[in-house]
Amino acid sequence: MKIPFLDIAAQQAEIADEVLPVWRAQFEAAAFVGGPEVEAFEREYAAYIGVDHCVGVGNGTDALELALRAVGVGQGDEVILPVNTFIATAEAVTHAGATPVLVDVDEEHLLIDPAAVEAAVTARTRAIIPVHLYGQTAPVEALAPIAARHGLVIVEDAAQSQGASSPAGRAGGLGRVAATSFYPGKNLGAAGDAGAVLTSDPAVADFVRNFAAHGSSVKYVHDRAGMNSRLDAVQAPVLRAKLRRLDGWNTARRAAAARYAELLGDLEGVRLPATRPGNEDVWHLYVVQLEERERVLAGLAAEGVGAAIHYPTPIHLTAAYESLGYRAGQFPVAEAAALRILSLPMFPHLSAEQQGRVAEALESCIRAAPKPGLAAPATLNGRSAKGGAIR
Repeated sequence: MKIPFLDIAAQQAEIADEVLPVWRAQFEAAAFVGGPEVEAFEREYAAYIGVDHCVGVGNGTDALELALRAVGVGQGDEVILPVNTFIATAEAVTHAGATPVLVDVDEEHLLIDPAAVEAAVTARTRAIIPVHLYGQTAPVEALAPIAARHGLVIVEDAAQSQGASSPAGRAGGLGRVAATSFYPGKNLGAAGDAGAVLTSDPAVADFVRNFAAHGSSVKYVHDRAGMNSRLDAVQAPVLRAKLRRLDGWNTARRAAAARYAELLGDLEGVRLPATRPGNEDVWHLYVVQLEERERVLAGLAAEGVGAAIHYPTPIHLTAAYESLGYRAGQFPVAEAAALRILSLPMFPHLSAEQQGRVAEALESCIRAAPKPGLAAPATLNGRSAKGGAIR
């Protein structure tokens, strides 16, 4: 039995009967930009998150850049973000003209560390980006007092958290503005690239709509040099159909996470993910930690089990951000985790039988004798990294 890491085809098959007639009508009308489907999705997703405005854009990276620009982030500013996020979080800061300031994460959940954020604030800091990693909700409630003390804006990166919540509300509605991605592999995924900016601030929403349409709110009248980033009309019916199923699919993910916890709970050498108190995670990814990760990953592939690493290299160790001047060892928690994290198959249609096979394969790979060439100490971009014990 081969187990895919992700099964997007199953989701597409479930919504096909709803989406194909809408697509046919759009093609017949040649209505591909804007229109009622986009407007309906924006209303529906804003209501789902609990904000007043949703502005659909071309992708999640654009959404984050637009969110930053909308709250005034620009040249000379600094923006604090976790070092273990996807590079797009840092790219959006760079594209807005500001400087990414990286901080470490907590050991248990690998989410941005509020104490590290406080220590990183300078006179140039303008915003904080909490990343709701792996389908969790980052500790925005602990960041809010820091932001208030220093006059900073919280800009959520909610690309992995559609439907996740904390006692304060849903991810995407906890700061002044949030950005999300609807890349096909997300919990709420389009049939291509798509994203959105979420806010209850009408001025922020107006700015994003204007800037994303070449700085224009009236055709051929341009208030500023903007960009071109719009949610395609053909993506909107896909997102609407999936939004109607999102809570059910997230419930299925939670059931799968609970099943993994039961199957893997006694497996020595594997550290299972934990949920922050009060959070309701949506398990975009199910990430365990273990030693000899590369050997285990190769073994799973040989057994026909899809697995992945999110993410193998912290941002400060990428060539793209060497110029920031950080050094190996500066973010010990994220660096140690980067050598151990392994994402197991996780998607709404994952069956109990498939999960049983994943658990069997993982146990087999962990207990197998190391093979030549696969048991060498792991490194990050050629740099060694140390870490504590796995429990």
